[in-house]
Amino acid sequence: MDTLDLSYLAAVSLAGAGARACVRGVAEGWRVRLEATVPDLPAGGWIWLHAVSVGELLLGDGLLGRLRDLGHRIHVTTGTPAGLALLAKRLPAWDAGTGRVSGGAFPLDDPAGLAPFLAHPPAAFVALETELWPNLLRVLEARGVPRCIVNGRLTERSLARGGPWLRRAASRLTLVAARDPESVEAFCRLGAPMVALGGNLKADLPPPPPLHAGWTSLRTAWARFPVLVAGNTLEGEEDLVLSVWEAVRADVPELRLILAPRQPRRFQAVATALLARGVRLRRASDGWPDPPARWEAVDVLLLDTLGELSAAYGEGTLALVGGGWRGQGGHNPLEPVRAGVPTLLGPGFDNFIDLVPPLVTAGRVQVVGEAGLADAIRTVLRKAALRPSPGAGRLPEALIGALGRTLTLLEAHIPTPR
Repeated sequence: MDTLDLSYLAAVSLAGAGARACVRGVAEGWRVRLEATVPDLPAGGWIWLHAVSVGELLLGDGLLGRLRDLGHRIHVTTGTPAGLALLAKRLPAWDAGTGRVSGGAFPLDDPAGLAPFLAHPPAAFVALETELWPNLLRVLEARGVPRCIVNGRLTERSLARGGPWLRRAASRLTLVAARDPESVEAFCRLGAPMVALGGNLKADLPPPPPLHAGWTSLRTAWARFPVLVAGNTLEGEEDLVLSVWEAVRADVPELRLILAPRQPRRFQAVATALLARGVRLRRASDGWPDPPARWEAVDVLLLDTLGELSAAYGEGTLALVGGGWRGQGGHNPLEPVRAGVPTLLGPGFDNFIDLVPPLVTAGRVQVVGEAGLADAIRTVLRKAALRPSPGAGRLPEALIGALGRTLTLLEAHIPTPR
């Protein structure tokens, strides 16, 4: 261990000790990681699959299922309270009665935090997207445990911020299956020794779980109405969506809205703002009334639950994908496209530069600025079916096959399941 490793170890150990000394007063995100434990797993007989939060957990759906079906024992970790809530909800389906899938919090990257996970070390560590924890990677390397990143994404901005600790961590990776050619180049420049193009796993996800039975009443009540589904909105975008929705309702008064803010911590603030505008609102978290007649008097459903948005896009006539009007990164356009719904998104789609152009070329999405959004919605509503038809969600061939390529790359580094 050289000076660089020692400096990181000293810093993270000090931070961990300080957090444990005042555990009751630390933020919930820190507390769940301080309390992270792992089941009694056989040494070298399990795969550690890490997804930092909600989006990455959803992204790992297809990969997890394939690894489980191959016979692997998998422990899934995530690093946020929202991620843990979704993990608890999805674990029964992910395990599928096999007893081979468990889950919990990701630990702090200090010796005390990692100790429970390394008492019986995994056969391999696989992280989704860009998770570079220097101490964890150092210890796994010393034990000969393969260290892989799949759907790896690295932007020029992230690369510029990468200091010596990040570069050292990247140098210890066994494999990076990058999601796009730009990320391949960036990981190589960061110092990862083996980088290959895997493709974007978002394009090969299995269909989302069906919505619960309570949606039947809403579906019945709104069957004759056009529905706008606005998903993954950022702060400020809810005001934009509501203003545009109200403007379009002057021409299409029966237009309903399903609104799903990106961040759970903002659900209450968005609900308060909606009520202040006099909107006839119901929150998904408030329960679901049985009689469809009760939904006919509702204009807006605030989707303040986790893990339902992908399937809820299929309840719409038209989708708006947030993150690109008041942000620069954007959010996943594939969810509504796979549901077969016409899709609009803002010009700030930097995080999906590999997906948006081929979808635009295929006529599956439109990129629209704020000024033209209301007119674009009116145009689509005049032509679109009230609900998507079966088979309307097939993706362009150029985007398909990432899961198979990624598994092929992993096979060389993941031991045969016991």
